[in-house]
Amino acid sequence: MEEEEARAPLLQPQPQPRGDKAGRARRAAAEWWVESKKLWQIVGPAIFQRIALYGINVVSQAFIGHLGDLELAAFSIAATVVAGFNFGFLLGMASALETLCGQAFGAKKHHMLGVYLQRSWIVLLLFAAALTPTYIFMEDLLLLIGQSPELSRLAGQMSVWLIPQHFAMAMLLPLTRFLQSQLKNWVTAYTAGAALAVHVAVTYVLVHHLHFGIVGAVAAADMSWWLVVLGQFVYVVGGGCPLSWKGFSMEAFADFWEFIKLSSASGVMLCLENWYYRLLVLLTGYLKNAEIAVDALSICQTINGWEMMIPFGFLAATGVRVANELGAGSGKGARFAIVVSITTSVVIGLVFWCLILYFNDQIALLFTSSRVVLAEVHNLSVLLAFTILLNSVQPVLSGVAVGSGWQALVAYVNIGTYYLIGVPLGMVLGWPLHFGVGGIWSGMIGGTAVQTLILAYLTVKCDWDEEAMVASMRMQKWAESK
Repeated sequence: MEEEEARAPLLQPQPQPRGDKAGRARRAAAEWWVESKKLWQIVGPAIFQRIALYGINVVSQAFIGHLGDLELAAFSIAATVVAGFNFGFLLGMASALETLCGQAFGAKKHHMLGVYLQRSWIVLLLFAAALTPTYIFMEDLLLLIGQSPELSRLAGQMSVWLIPQHFAMAMLLPLTRFLQSQLKNWVTAYTAGAALAVHVAVTYVLVHHLHFGIVGAVAAADMSWWLVVLGQFVYVVGGGCPLSWKGFSMEAFADFWEFIKLSSASGVMLCLENWYYRLLVLLTGYLKNAEIAVDALSICQTINGWEMMIPFGFLAATGVRVANELGAGSGKGARFAIVVSITTSVVIGLVFWCLILYFNDQIALLFTSSRVVLAEVHNLSVLLAFTILLNSVQPVLSGVAVGSGWQALVAYVNIGTYYLIGVPLGMVLGWPLHFGVGGIWSGMIGGTAVQTLILAYLTVKCDWDEEAMVASMRMQKWAESK
């Protein structure tokens, strides 16, 4: 018995001083708070900027939607098939700057940020010029893939007026990433907010007072996008970035092929994501009662796209934070930034998931007064809610890939999960199984879920200390070449 009593304390957990546990908890909370502040310095302005820029097109869509169902469908097709596809590619190419500028800033190689910006401008403007014919021959392309003649004609007319936006994006996307990598996010937020305010007023005048219709709405958006470009360009070249902008330099043409390869890999990676749900609108155009289905789906995608500006803000912030930490040689810091970013984004996603389920189709009243379209939006609201929840994770993981320079690997993942799983599954559910637009969307959600699981696995299994060494070697190689 004495022997049992002597052994008994050993069977219990050994008490630990409260001070140690409390101290560890305080340190963990302090570290989380510090990282959250760094994250939100980027996330807050990035979200505001993206909502404002997206709001420019939403305002145009809202004005056009009240002109008629055909006009709304034409704008949705034009913005999806050509502008959306090309924007996705340019957006992806510009994301190469998040890797390069983020790591250079973390390594304190500030001069290289300006050089990378100029290289990105050259590359994106060249690709933008090469993609311009897709706007000019929009009507022919739509007729070729079987869209109705009336819808194709109107969408074709509208697409030509989107060309100024196309080149504005080629200038703006590198500027935004250049500024974000240096934590000058308030510049991007202010310029986008000012442009949105101007856009609302100008669109109202052109559409309602001067009766320019859809052309007036699109032309107002063109002007607003170039206002954002002008504001950020003047700030950068006018002395707002003295450490990173040293003027135009011939260094922009050095290592040009390597930059094109990384930009192209980034372009393929992100445009495959960007095109994926835009393809959903295109496939819906082949269903019965396609005009109503496209209208309802485009409204859902607009709501989803507007909310997606929040995860996209986390994508940008995660890319910058991961790149900064890797450039500074801190694998542990990069890993911790990922945990904080994903956790915060998921919590916000849960809030919006609840809001969509509660308000259902009421948000759609902003875009249409058609009872038939509103009823279709009501039927799709559950899919919209789950898409928003899933997208609270997926873009953040893409931000990890951008910050780490994994664009080429993730491009292969996107091809497999989106286009070999999601699209075929959606087509089977939509047509042979007769689930219509809901079936197509459900199948594509399945592809996104598989892609998210793969990216999560790659992130968890990654040796972040080794990634930090690779980033440090890249910066050292540049220093030696100087």
